Amino acid sequence: MTYQFILSEKIKRVGLLRINRPKVLNALNGELLAELAQALEEYDKAPEIGAMVITGDDRAFAAGADIKEMAEMSSVDMLLRDRISSSWDRLRAIKKPLIAAVSGWCLGGGNELAIACDMIVASQSAVFGQPELNLGIFPGGGATQRLPRTVGKAISMEMVLNNRTLDAEEALHYGLVNYVYPLDEYLEKALTMANEIAARAPIAIQLAKQAVNRAFETHLAEGVNDERQAFYLLFSTVDQKEGMQAFIEKRTAEWKGR
Repeated sequence: MTYQFILSEKIKRVGLLRINRPKVLNALNGELLAELAQALEEYDKAPEIGAMVITGDDRAFAAGADIKEMAEMSSVDMLLRDRISSSWDRLRAIKKPLIAAVSGWCLGGGNELAIACDMIVASQSAVFGQPELNLGIFPGGGATQRLPRTVGKAISMEMVLNNRTLDAEEALHYGLVNYVYPLDEYLEKALTMANEIAARAPIAIQLAKQAVNRAFETHLAEGVNDERQAFYLLFSTVDQKEGMQAFIEKRTAEWKGR
């Protein structure tokens, strides 16, 4: 399918999605987010795809939301359009692993998109921030909830309240990103990581992602119980039998995704 604001391609078992509004540093508008959600949902249903990578370009992953689109809106306009629920909740529902490959500016809604992914691979030029208070608003795409769970309360407060930005090495130090690579390597490294994940048992991958995310959404006892039930469920899959038999026979498993 052809999109207006994103580019989509398959690389081995990975779906690569590039945000493509370079003239405005990949600012996120409603149409772009809807296209991104649709493309991710299509890859989520495709059996040949095991993971997805979202990226921008070398200058910017996404420098924020499209301010021109929102500047004259009223509270009622925002409520009726409900862009956050209609697109961001769709992203949250994606079952397969998502990796953000981030270079350059990753601000506001761009940072919220990156931290909504499961992992982040950054280039050395990446800069992360939440500058919304400069516009008389504050983050509305999940940053006030996801940042404290990632970098802690103190750094989150400084990023949200005082426009503190984190460069790539700081983001690595505080646990916001998984890896930092040179500019000419970060995307290839993200794709390699995604293909490594995609080579593993598909059902187990999806249930494992779900179990880890539950740790941020519930208390310990409930999360451990959910983990245990999902673990038991995997013993009804063809892949569990194949994986254990392959281990015993000292060969590479051939996953069936069922």
